[in-house]
Amino acid sequence: MNKCLNILAFLVISLFFLAGCNQDNEVNRNENNPHPADNVNETNHQNNAEQKIEENKVLKLEPLPSTYEELASRKMGEYHDFYFSLNSEEIQGMLDIFSTLPDVSNNPTDEELDYFYQEILAMVQEDFEGPERAIRQLRFQSIGDPEIEDSRYQFKENLNVVIILDASGSMAATVNGQVKMNAAKAAILKFVNELPDEANVGLRVFGHKGTGAYEDRELSCQSSEMIIPISTFNETSFQSGLELIKPSGWTPTELAIREAKKDLEKFDGSDNTNIVYLVGDGISTCDDDPIKAAEELFHSNISPIINVIGFDVDNEGQNQLKEIANVTEGLYTHVSDGNELSKELSKVSDLAKTWEQWKTKGTQSLEYKKVNNTIDIFNYITQEESKAVDEKVRIDLIITQFWQNELMDRESFQYLQDKNNQYHDWVIDKIRRFNQELKELNEKNYTEALKILEEKYEQNTQ
Repeated sequence: MNKCLNILAFLVISLFFLAGCNQDNEVNRNENNPHPADNVNETNHQNNAEQKIEENKVLKLEPLPSTYEELASRKMGEYHDFYFSLNSEEIQGMLDIFSTLPDVSNNPTDEELDYFYQEILAMVQEDFEGPERAIRQLRFQSIGDPEIEDSRYQFKENLNVVIILDASGSMAATVNGQVKMNAAKAAILKFVNELPDEANVGLRVFGHKGTGAYEDRELSCQSSEMIIPISTFNETSFQSGLELIKPSGWTPTELAIREAKKDLEKFDGSDNTNIVYLVGDGISTCDDDPIKAAEELFHSNISPIINVIGFDVDNEGQNQLKEIANVTEGLYTHVSDGNELSKELSKVSDLAKTWEQWKTKGTQSLEYKKVNNTIDIFNYITQEESKAVDEKVRIDLIITQFWQNELMDRESFQYLQDKNNQYHDWVIDKIRRFNQELKELNEKNYTEALKILEEKYEQNTQ
């Protein structure tokens, strides 16, 4: 009996001891983590973070263009002129370049393949011109037409032409065996020699001081000079001015445009037809905003007509120069050498001769210029279709190599190939339809043709 009582007492004491130990352990746990619920919150937080990462992986798909105008608004891709041969070295080089494309090697969804196509298209995007090119071309060729309503494009008592010429170091490069600056000088001199005696011309350069070295950046980015003040042409002084220009430094495009605005301030648009040509071979390199400066010049009381020429320019520079032309409703033209630059400037010479005729004989003497199938608005349509074909073939070649190098399966390749064919069939159809519209304008005068196109594409030309 006593033995049983002893055992029972031992058990009671043990239970009290174990309870005390448990309590101590709980206290210790609470001291280490005074908020036990935090363990649950931490787990939830980790789960939320993982969910957020997943949400960030949502693909940012943008719709493909649905109109010709939307197509023309897309920026030219870095590899729009990329070609490669079907040998192992060049194929590997291509795969390295396009290795930044999304991974579609592991059973991708249609959405992931659409995103892949979106990204590859952006990389090889051609610079389509769209209807706006034809409208601007017609508007420029209609300058002086008595029926034109916009006073900016009406002939005034005075005609002033200002050329803003890039004289940065890159203009010292050669193209087709000729230094770009020398080719530009020859084209400009030929152009000014063809202007009427009463027309005024000025030449401003920029980026002509310092060097391309970083320590000269501040000096070069403050360099723009009116080499030839706006006045009637004098061959001796003009030739002397051209000889002073040496390509050397950085590219302060905004500065040049703002200074040109000052040059033209006394030539109010009410009695002056002012034409500005910006000739550049690259992007502005001075952390400035030439687009804003051009827009301000365009909307000033000078009311200039602003056209932009890209001279053997790279993709990045071309995108910026095109944007300058867009915000000023002007023409952008890419030229590859001095001959093409001379041809582009000759359009102003033709316009100046028409102005001289108007000034001497009056409005009634002007003949209505008619649209015909030989003018530039038809030539560029042919180029548009060639761009569409090149872009289509380029994408097809790239995705074929992705498939053959096991970076995508056959089903994914077929999906992308079908998408590429359908999209570019649509592009080519849009181009051909617009070409037909232009042909239907044949033999109408420029102003009539311009009105028809503006009415149809009004929402995109305002």
